This record gives sequence, C-alpha cells and structure tokens, in this order.
Amino acid sequence: MPASPLVRSRRPAWAPGDAVWCCDFDLAGDEPSAMVPPRNETSMRVLVRLHGEPLGYLTLPRTGTPEDLDLIRAEAFRSLAGPLRRHLAAEGVAVPEPMSPVPAQTESCPNYVVAEDLVSVVVCTRDRADALPACLDRLAEITYRPVEFVIVDNAPRDDSTRAVVEKYAADDDRFRYVCEPRPGLSRARNAGLAAATGRYLAYTDDDVAVDRLWIHGLLRGFQRRADVGCVTGLVCTAAVSNGPEAYFDARLANWSTRCRPQFFDLSANGRHGALYPFSAGIFGTGASFAFDRELLARVGGFDEALGAGTLTRGGEDLDIFVRVLFGGGAIAYEPAAVVWHHHRATEESLLKQMYGYGTGLTAYLTKLVLDRSTRTHLLRRAPAGVRQIVRIRNQTHERLGPAVAPPAGAMRREFTGFLAGPLLYLRARRALRNPR
Repeated sequence: MPASPLVRSRRPAWAPGDAVWCCDFDLAGDEPSAMVPPRNETSMRVLVRLHGEPLGYLTLPRTGTPEDLDLIRAEAFRSLAGPLRRHLAAEGVAVPEPMSPVPAQTESCPNYVVAEDLVSVVVCTRDRADALPACLDRLAEITYRPVEFVIVDNAPRDDSTRAVVEKYAADDDRFRYVCEPRPGLSRARNAGLAAATGRYLAYTDDDVAVDRLWIHGLLRGFQRRADVGCVTGLVCTAAVSNGPEAYFDARLANWSTRCRPQFFDLSANGRHGALYPFSAGIFGTGASFAFDRELLARVGGFDEALGAGTLTRGGEDLDIFVRVLFGGGAIAYEPAAVVWHHHRATEESLLKQMYGYGTGLTAYLTKLVLDRSTRTHLLRRAPAGVRQIVRIRNQTHERLGPAVAPPAGAMRREFTGFLAGPLLYLRARRALRNPR
C-alpha cells in the first residue's frame, strides 16, 4: 500500500561515501587547489576559474588520479563554454581547442585589476588563537599591494591572540593588532574601522580562507560603477565531509553558487522579489564584504546592538547592507572576490548557528519596524517574507536530496530564534543606552 503523501519518507543518515571534495581549478593552471586535502571522496565539486574569474561549478566523479584533471578540462569546455568564450572574447584571445592549453592572463583580461589605493583588511576574532594562524597565513599570500591587516581581538580572556598577531607582525609589517575590550562583533568591526587607514575596508572572519586574488576581486567590484559603496564576494564551501556541513552548504547556497556579477540599488525594487531591499542573504554575507571607507563612516558603521557576541547574535550584516542602499550607495556582488568558508561541522554548533540566524533576522527586522523611514516599506512586504521563509526551507530540502537528513530540530531552533529576536533587540538597545 503506498505511503500517504502527508508522511515524509525517512531519509538515510549521512554516510562517509556521501562526502564531496571541494576544490577549484584555473584553466590556465595545471592543478586544482583546496582548503581541505582530499581523503577518500569519490566525487568532487570544482569551482572552475579562468585567470581567477569564476566560470561555474562542476560536480564530477573523482578517482584521485591524473585522469581527474582531464575530466575537469573536458567538462569545462563542454558545460562552461559560454562563460569561457565571453571571458576570452573580452580579453581579445581566441578560444583554444578543447584540452589545449589556455593562454596566460594578459593586461586586457577583464579580471586584470590595476589600483593603487590602500586597502585595510579587518579580521575580528575572539579566543581562537589556535585556529587564527590558518587565516593569517592565507592573508599573507594576498598578492595585492598596498594592503594592511588589522586583527581585532574582541574581549579576549588572555593574551594568546595578541602573541599570535605580534609574531606575524614581527616578520610582516602589514599585520597590526587592535584590542576591543567590549564584546560584540559590531563593536570589533567598528574598532577596525577606527584603526584602519585605507580608502577601502575589507572584512572577513577568522574561519575563512581568502583567495590570493581576493582583494583584486573586491576592487574589480568597486571599479564597475562609480556609485558602488559595498562589494560582496563568492563564499565557497571549503568542505562537505559530514551531515551538518552538507546541511549548511545546502541552506546557504546563495552565498556559494552565484558566478555572475550583480548590482543592487534602490532602483531595482521590481527585479529582486517582493521583499527587496530587505531580503536576507540576497546581497552576500559578512564573511566577505568591503566598503568605501567614507560611506561606511557616513552611515554610522555597524549597529552595536546586532551581531555575534551580543544578545541578538546576528543581523548586523543585513542591517549595514540596507543602510548602504538608503545612504545612496550601490552594492556590487563580485564573484571574482573568492573566499572559502569552513561550515559548522557538528550538530550542536549548527543548531546554535541556526538559532542565531533566527534571532539576528528578526532583531534586524525589529529595527526596521521601529524606524519610521523603513517601517511602512517593510510592513507592506511582511506576507512575502513569511512565504520566503517557507520557500527557503523547501529549497534546502531539495538541494539536500534524498541522501541527507537535516539535523533534528534545525528549523525548530531557527523558529525559536525568530520569536526571541525582537525582545533580544530591545534589550540590546537598552543595554547600549545604559551601560554598566
């Protein structure tokens, strides 16, 4: 007897054979690179690039032999022929025959960026001295000059982070240590804004590995239009090696799958859905974004009642995106600004993150409702917002497919966060007005 359509079939638990090796491969290069070394994965997700510019993703079987490179090249010429041809045409280079060497980058390449502005990279960290060197090592490989790296130690319990940063600074004067004694990611980011000296500020997290061309990609975004005040980038999944990582990857695919540039401003209301410009996640993420320094200062920096380390646990990036738009700036999503993100690898940490996404979202929405300039705009879009939450859940299940079960209670924890967020935001605002 067939199962009732109202009863969901039980999904199998995660198995080691479901793991996917995540890597990238530049068609002008000779080998793939990855944040996590391959183990015994039998499939691979490849970000195919040309001269640093992402062309698209391929999911292919993996053997661990040189034949994998031939497969990547052959499938790239077949499946990604359109973006490959567009890139080479813009560069004025003929498209080579399949499997033939791709010419090296020239100065006419669309991803060739020339700039002399000082860029300040701000990394905010808290009590993660053991993991921090992996982030700093990647920063040190950035090819752009001139650049400074401002490492903000947020409410540290000891001097271990200071010791790590000072060790790097002794060998590389681009590194600088800043301490922000008050807890909260937004406070740390504002401390970075105050300490930085560059025209542009680029922010990333301590669990992110930046690509060596990351800053070139961000500057390409700024150079596309004169009114761009914020640039976000492609945040690739570093590993899919267990169930929580697979769920996070499926849930936040909007971060990691878009390989075409986009622009957002207040003239685009009809093009990005009924929630625009209050849509969560459409612009990018705080794991990789950059700002024109003058604009960021003009809109008042980050709201210190929002963000990790506060009662609200998040929402500060959603808030700053909207304020950039209402402050007259455009946002450019630039996939050439590539970073790799290590997702939550345990169910416990994932459930905490889902709760924080819930509290952060409704805290940010509460702020919009309390503000007369945005209240009416938001309330008109409230029904569409409810539909969007349901759509995100369904899309996540579709991307997971039949082989991966979502962590038990993930949606419940996030919904609990939705309910708690408004009160937490009011408490956080009160605490800012009446510090002890």
